[in-house]
Amino acid sequence: MKASTLLAGLIVVGYVVPAAAQTTYYIVQNPSTRHCEIVDQRPVGHTETVVSPDGMMYKTHVEAESAMKTVKICHDE
Repeated sequence: MKASTLLAGLIVVGYVVPAAAQTTYYIVQNPSTRHCEIVDQRPVGHTETVVSPDGMMYKTHVEAESAMKTVKICHDE
């Protein structure tokens, strides 16, 4: 009885932990349009460039929005 309960608990934890993995956000710029946006995956191609200071990632979308207001390249015309 205890072994089956323990096994069931481990299975539940195995599914819950990856689902609770924290999302990270990046500020990126499309070089052709010079438009900045916030994305939840680090860009791997050459179509967008991370413009966050030092390639920094943010824990929340709100944190990334606040930081984007300070990134000069996103506001230069």
